[in-house]
Amino acid sequence: MSAITNLNVFGVPKEETDSFGQVSSTDSDDRRFASLSRRRFIAAAGLAAATAVFAPRLLFAQETGIVPTMINAAARAKIEVHPLRRNISVLEGSGGNIAVLPGKGGKLLIDSGFTVSRARIAAALDGLSSDPLTQLINTHWHVDHTDGNAWVHSAGATITAHENTRKRLSTSTRVEGWSYTFPPAAAGAIPTTVFDDEHHVHHNDTRIALKYYGPAHTDSDISVLFEEADIIHVGDTWWNGFYPFIDYSTGGSIDGMIRATERNLTIITDKTIIIPGHGPVGNKAGLTQYHDMMVAIRKNVAELKKQGKSLSETIAAKPTAAYDTKWGQFLMTPAIFTALVYSGV
Repeated sequence: MSAITNLNVFGVPKEETDSFGQVSSTDSDDRRFASLSRRRFIAAAGLAAATAVFAPRLLFAQETGIVPTMINAAARAKIEVHPLRRNISVLEGSGGNIAVLPGKGGKLLIDSGFTVSRARIAAALDGLSSDPLTQLINTHWHVDHTDGNAWVHSAGATITAHENTRKRLSTSTRVEGWSYTFPPAAAGAIPTTVFDDEHHVHHNDTRIALKYYGPAHTDSDISVLFEEADIIHVGDTWWNGFYPFIDYSTGGSIDGMIRATERNLTIITDKTIIIPGHGPVGNKAGLTQYHDMMVAIRKNVAELKKQGKSLSETIAAKPTAAYDTKWGQFLMTPAIFTALVYSGV
């Protein structure tokens, strides 16, 4: 059995649960999977103490399951609105970051968050303008980015995505890292406009370029570039400030994540505003640090695996140690991320 297919709901190797409990912990507060401030998490130096402090929350999430835990958090989360430029804003607080472009042609959304946040998302959208919802673009198929598809569609939006997003939403799909099988989505949640490589939209006097990454975080990831505004939504190819989750069950890989980030870096400038799937809006400098982190950790893990180290031994060697304080204080802890990388090298 591979390292990934033998993970629990947090992506932790099932046989390594006890040692994981001693390695790190995570916070399950209301704003998980949103713009979470690292100040809300414990310093990496206090890992043992943190395990004791956060143990009840960690156990709750393990017993309940990561997907219900995410939904429960989204049900309580505040939706924060961050204006960017050229009338484009970001909504944070319900699953992945939602980009919004209002105007005379109606509102265009990038991703739809969780359905349980519908009332608060709708209120935030109404606060931006009275324009109706007319278009929705999904960056990939995961539930924290597509769960709101059905209600957004019922409000008047057509849905566009990569063809693999439609494929994944149209059938039962298993994510081993979450120990969860997603049933087929409702008919109204399925994208009706799909593409295989690239697609172009003109909306509210804005050219919008959609481009497939190839397998990266999943096999359905796309970037969405607002050309005049020089704003790009890169979906879950970037978790700003956190180790990313990689969904090997549906085609993701560490190498695909690195390739996607390298592509992003070739098309942006120092002035580009980058919307990540999770975490605060960022820039080229921050994305470069993220890229360098993934490359370095991949190299460290690959060397240990080449030496014949088991997954348990590799985790114990702490190949992420130089990066844990900055990147390892969220859902994907050092142990989890090490296991994800180990499976892909």
